[in-house]
Amino acid sequence: MPLSEALLPLTQDPGFWTGQISDSDDLPPQLRVSFPVVDGYALVLDIELPSGDRTLGLRRPVSSEPVQLGWAPASGPYPAALHWWELESFARVIALDDPLLPHPGLVVALLSPFAPATADDDVTAISAVREAAYRSLRREVPAVAPSGPEQAPLPLFTDERWWPAPQALSPQVLDEAAVAALSAPAWASLQVRAGGRFPHDDLIDLVRRSAVRMNRLPEQDCYPQTRSLARRIADSGDLTLVPALLAALTEAGCDHPTVLDALSEPLVPLEACWMVETLAGVEPGTLLRHHV
Repeated sequence: MPLSEALLPLTQDPGFWTGQISDSDDLPPQLRVSFPVVDGYALVLDIELPSGDRTLGLRRPVSSEPVQLGWAPASGPYPAALHWWELESFARVIALDDPLLPHPGLVVALLSPFAPATADDDVTAISAVREAAYRSLRREVPAVAPSGPEQAPLPLFTDERWWPAPQALSPQVLDEAAVAALSAPAWASLQVRAGGRFPHDDLIDLVRRSAVRMNRLPEQDCYPQTRSLARRIADSGDLTLVPALLAALTEAGCDHPTVLDALSEPLVPLEACWMVETLAGVEPGTLLRHHV
């Protein structure tokens, strides 16, 4: 799913993530981001601009308009429209089918406010996944112009303090303080799942179909040949074996871009974790718990 020309610059603006969207004549009145999940289901995020108010919906198969899951102003509070484990399951399936949306990444960053923590959740693991998602946000930055005199200066002025280099802009969209603030999951407060209009049956069906999609992968194509090694990594927590798993997959003929990218250098531990867990056929979080 290529990002729209209007959404991409917004996701590279820190204010978009902190609820401080700047008003601009260039902004459309509304943005719609659709994340196809599986079998015709999609998560749909509508963003009103410049207010930043957001509506999360679920589009069903053979349906053109989504059913609302929850609404929130830009700065929250956000409703508990999804359980965290539901969102992470959907994000994994989305990543499998769209190499441009690795997990954890933009899907988690955009939708995790709608999946606050509950007393049954592992808050440490949620925070780690959210942090990885917000850290994955990157932007292109111009090269720093060379500093210094155009000609050789007098000996008195050769010290670098006379020619300070301009500060380089970080490719990371959010600074450390913003990442820390956004990574901490809010606790569920606004309950919307008890409403009669909430699409319980459709969400249950999507959860079931997503689980089938993930559980089927390790049994397909070349993956059974590498399952024992993936299981060894998942059980031990030893990510130093990931290059061996990548080599084994490549030798077995794997050419799935999401699978290969998640296990390639530079290794992002949480991205590698979900892929190893998937290939090993173990419960999500089995490997992650070793690294948070």
